Amino acid sequence: MAEERIVLCGANAYEQKYYFNEQFAAIPDSIKEELHIICVLFTEEVGGIFTIVFEEDGSISLETDAEEDDLLYDEISSGLMIREIRRNRQEMLESLSLYYRVFILKEKFEENF
Repeated sequence: MAEERIVLCGANAYEQKYYFNEQFAAIPDSIKEELHIICVLFTEEVGGIFTIVFEEDGSISLETDAEEDDLLYDEISSGLMIREIRRNRQEMLESLSLYYRVFILKEKFEENF
C-alpha cells in the first residue's frame, strides 16, 4: 500500500497563491483563516513554497521548498519559522490532527488521544 499524504493547505511565493483542500471544508472558518494567515506570512517572509500536510498516521508535517535558483529563499529563517509555528500553534495543530484521525481515518475517539 502506498503512503498517502494529503495536503491541507499551502502557499506559493512564486505564483502568489494560496491553496486550501476543500476535502476539509468542515473545518471551522476561524481555523481556515488562521491557516491562510500562517501560510501566506510564511511565504512572504521566507519565500518559496510552504505546505501543511497530513501524514498517513494523522500527524501533521510543515514543509517548505524552494526553486533551485531562488537566491532570495531564506533556508535558516524557514527552519526557525517552522519551529515557531509548531510552538505557538501547537494546540491548533494537535486539534487538526485529531480532526483528521476521527473524521477522515475514522479512528475511534478516546480521551487519551
